[in-house]
Parts: sequence; C-alpha cells; structure tokens
Amino acid sequence: MPKFSTGELPIVQKTYDLIKWYVPILNRLPRDHKFGLGNRMVATLYDLLEGFITARYARNKLDILHPLSGKLDILQYQTRLLLDFDLMEVARYEYVSRLLDEVGRQLTGWLGQQRSQT
Repeated sequence: MPKFSTGELPIVQKTYDLIKWYVPILNRLPRDHKFGLGNRMVATLYDLLEGFITARYARNKLDILHPLSGKLDILQYQTRLLLDFDLMEVARYEYVSRLLDEVGRQLTGWLGQQRSQT
C-alpha cells in the first residue's frame, strides 16, 4: 500500500502509520480488555488522526491541537497499562513508545509554532 505523497504533514503520516501498526494488535486483545481499554485506545488513535487533519485546515489550530495533546498523554498511559497487564511484549512496548514520543515531539513543535504566530 503506498504511503502518502510528499506534502502530507509528517505528524499525519506518523499517526497514520501508528494506527496501521497498533490497531491490529489492539483488536487481538483478550475479550475483557478489548472492549474496554482496547476500544478506547482505538478511538483515541482515530481522534488523533482526525484532529491533526482538521487542524491542518483550521484557521485557529491551537483550539484543536491543545486537546489532542491530552489525548496523546492518555494514550501513552493506556499503552503502559497494556505492558503492566502483561498484554504486550516489552519489545512492542518500546517500539510503540518511540512512535508515540515522535508524534508528541511533532505535536509540541506544531503547538510552539502556532503560539509564536499569535
């Protein structure tokens, strides 16, 4: 499957890649975690992607980006819960943590850029 062409925001592409990697794993969680924690995490991932795409075209991007920062923090804690509940291998946890950190760095940079323009 081809990746987005040039011109796509890196944070959108990184979040898209994160969803492609993470959602199949979350969908294989045991039933008692899949319908609680797993579904919340999947919804948050899609919220992030939709928010970043919406912010790209919004006049006031800060109003959209600020709540996404909180959602990303929640997703990082939920990911840690997967590890603590022994639902995720350490290597996968380390990999997804790096992806989440990268999205977080890009979001922080985008927020800083928007604040400097106001």
